[in-house]
Amino acid sequence: MAYAAEGADLVLADLNAEALAEVQKAVEAKGRRAISIEADLGDVEAIDAMVTTAIKQFGRIDVLVNNAGVTRKAFMMDITEADWDRIHRVNAKGVFFCMQRVAREMIKQNSGRIINMASIAGKGYRDSSNVAYAGSKGAVIAMTRMASSQLGGNNINVNAICPGITRTALYNTLLETQAKNAGLSMDEMAKVAFDTIPLKLANEPEDIAAMAVFLAGPGGRTITGQSYNIDGGLIPD
Repeated sequence: MAYAAEGADLVLADLNAEALAEVQKAVEAKGRRAISIEADLGDVEAIDAMVTTAIKQFGRIDVLVNNAGVTRKAFMMDITEADWDRIHRVNAKGVFFCMQRVAREMIKQNSGRIINMASIAGKGYRDSSNVAYAGSKGAVIAMTRMASSQLGGNNINVNAICPGITRTALYNTLLETQAKNAGLSMDEMAKVAFDTIPLKLANEPEDIAAMAVFLAGPGGRTITGQSYNIDGGLIPD
């Protein structure tokens, strides 16, 4: 929605067709074009089909926001092989192949901005949902740095955003698990979590979107290979 407000036309991708339709309608209400693609972004064939459709509809891709991600709240010793495979299939494999496939188009046009959604988990934040998730987000940060150096000659900027505690549906699910395990209400658990933030403020989705818009705009022209924390001061790097 933040991109639509800035005048962008959008390709929306998600597993949830109902949610896609709702967002597409809202984008079009702002006078922008939008198409929705129901896709599993851990599937390389689905990624290829998604990008092919985007090019057919719009002719080019100027910005990729690699935002798909999955996790669950779990102690290190409780992570299963199935957990590892599910998390890394989307958070690491999916991010890489979305970057690679979109970069093929951006190289042809000699321009583009790639914005990967990492996390402060990837920098070792101790209260991350689980170790496997932290590893997948660390991979995103490392891939961002390498991709920026390899694509810079094609005028493609690659950066990552590292959110801290952010009020999303996924976070609410994690908070519910924490609250149940701690014997607290959701409000009590949220207070415990938010009190750890130096600014005492959790992110709203709009806080993350603002950085994504900045990195895609004129102000991000010479910024590449960076991983920006948006976390209210939870970690210093």
